[in-house]
This record gives sequence, C-alpha cells and structure tokens, in this order.
Amino acid sequence: MKRFFSNIKKHYNYMCYAAFSELKSEVANSYLGWIWWVLEPLCFMLIYVFIAKTVFHSSEPYFEIFVFIGLAIWNFFSKVVLTSVKLVKSNSDTVTKVYIPKYILLIIKVFVNLFKLLVGLVLVLVFMLIFKVPFHFSIIYIILDLLVLTIVTFGCAALMLHLGVFIEDLYNVTNIGLRLVFYLSGVFFAIRKRVPAPWGKILVTLNPIAFLINESRQVLIYNTGPNYKFIFAWLVVGVILSVAGVTAIHKYENTYVKVMKP
Repeated sequence: MKRFFSNIKKHYNYMCYAAFSELKSEVANSYLGWIWWVLEPLCFMLIYVFIAKTVFHSSEPYFEIFVFIGLAIWNFFSKVVLTSVKLVKSNSDTVTKVYIPKYILLIIKVFVNLFKLLVGLVLVLVFMLIFKVPFHFSIIYIILDLLVLTIVTFGCAALMLHLGVFIEDLYNVTNIGLRLVFYLSGVFFAIRKRVPAPWGKILVTLNPIAFLINESRQVLIYNTGPNYKFIFAWLVVGVILSVAGVTAIHKYENTYVKVMKP
C-alpha cells in the first residue's frame, strides 16, 4: 500500500483537475447546468415518495428526507461501482499511450460522485429546515458514515475495475445485480418494518449499503448515535476490499493493454 499512497500523492493534482473537468463537462451543454445535480435526485425522490405513500401507505416520519438520504447514498455507490466495470476500456486511449495507475481513474470517479453526494446532503439539510426536523449533535456522525461508505465503495469498485477488463459480460451482470441490491437496501422503505424479524435485522446488518443508509438516517433525522461495532466492522471490510483491489490492479495492470488489443 506504500506504492498506492505514493501514487495518490504524485497524481493528486491531476485527479482534482480531471474530476473538476468531468463535472464541468457534464453541465457544459445543458440549459439548467449544475441544477441537474439537485433536480435529478429530487425528481426521483418525488416519484418514490408518491409510490411508497400511494401503493405501500408508508407513514415513516419525515418520509421525503428519509427517501432522499437513501437515494443520495445509493446513487453514489451504484454509479461508482457500475462505471468502474468499463473504466479501463473506456479510457483505452489514455491507458495504452501513457502510464497511469488504473485506480487513479477510479478515484477521479469517486471524487466526481462524492461531490454530487455532498450536494445531495446539503439539500437534505435544507429539507430538514423546511420540514422542521430538530437538529442534534448526532448529525456530525454523518462524516463517519461517509468515510466508511467511500472506503467500501472504492474497495468494491477496484475489484470490479480489475475483473471488468477480463470478463466481457460483467457490466450486464453488475447492472442486474445492482438492481437487486437496490431493493434489498431499503432506499425508499424501512427494512426492519417491512421485512419480518429476524430477516430485517440480518439484512440491514449484512448489507453494507442498507446498513449505511439506515445509519445515516438515524444520525440525521432520528438523533441516534452510530452503531460503532458494525461501523468498525464494515470499515475493516472496506479496507480489506480496497487492499485486495489495489493489489490485483498493481499485479495485473501491465496485462490490461494486451487484453484490450483487438
């Protein structure tokens, strides 16, 4: 991992510039510009709120904020992981001409989507003011949840980046798998209320995204301190996944170009 941190330091300016350029290019030809970063999750929130309240008759307190938190966290995880599968191949011109550690490309995607996540969380705070949700000290613990979320996401994405070079159909499989995980993560419903015991508790505990969505809701809306035991457990899992992914990339990245050649 010494090589990893050395490369991060070496390419830090490039990563920041590339992330900024990607964010800028996303809205360059759009009439609404950066407003789409707010409008997109807001529209999805309204759709899921309508479905949940009309079809499932949900009565969750502060339900609009409840759903928006779930969507913000889910979008960060799913977009980084899904993008990582084809990241090397989609940057083949850069990869084949200039050497750059392949996880640098992934970190750029993490920066881009983390920025969008933070924009979403700022909007959550605005909603909390509008719906008069009491602010408590526990809100500071969202930083811990975001840290674990970022490490777990990076670890999963690093492994998918590596495997995506060699497995042609992995993108389609991942896309289907993420749709399943979406419904198992309680993005627009409370798992423990909708899934019978003890399966609801097991699902929240063993699914890192469901767990982190639930934890984020607890500290932001319901003034509940974090579950340190499982936060630490998923932090360890995230670090292990990250080490495994970075190690695999270091070991095999010289063969990526050979695999991509027609």
